[in-house]
Amino acid sequence: MYLIVGLGNPGSQYANTRHNAGFMVIDRLIQRHGLSVGKTQFKSLAAEGSIGSTRALLLKPNTFMNRSGQAVGEAARFFKIDPVEQLLVLVDDLALPTGRIRLRAGGSAGGHNGLTDIERALGTRDYPRLRIGIDAPGRMSQVDYVLGRFSADQKEPLDLALDQAADAVACWLDQGIEPAMTRYNAASS
Repeated sequence: MYLIVGLGNPGSQYANTRHNAGFMVIDRLIQRHGLSVGKTQFKSLAAEGSIGSTRALLLKPNTFMNRSGQAVGEAARFFKIDPVEQLLVLVDDLALPTGRIRLRAGGSAGGHNGLTDIERALGTRDYPRLRIGIDAPGRMSQVDYVLGRFSADQKEPLDLALDQAADAVACWLDQGIEPAMTRYNAASS
């Protein structure tokens, strides 16, 4: 079993906000692979099924962003997930332009509260993450910016990035982290 977690905030008021880019990729994967959303489990909205030939559990935590580790930790312990090999976290990133994605085998939280809480819950920062660019906030406060919706100018590059991110997840499941990084980090540059 592989665990793919999209980060975001629950509730209709946060739907389609920049901070919910991870949720958006999960929605693409569910739609593309004909997965049905099952019951709420692991403090998350969950969908289980096959992506290609690999079984995966996709989660959209029902906790708020800064408590994402509760959901990830609970599911990882239940399925005895090896974070290095079987976990992928999908997350928004202010340091990347909208339309860019960046897949990494590990790294720091980079100030992202959701990743910080996952590191706390897992006891490691060694797990793959796929970052989806949302642009820097400019003069707007960071909180207002990430909780805001994408601008009209950002929608087309975002749509392409969400498709690329879904492709990158499928590649990671099928071929592993190194081939997926080589293919999708270069394609997104």
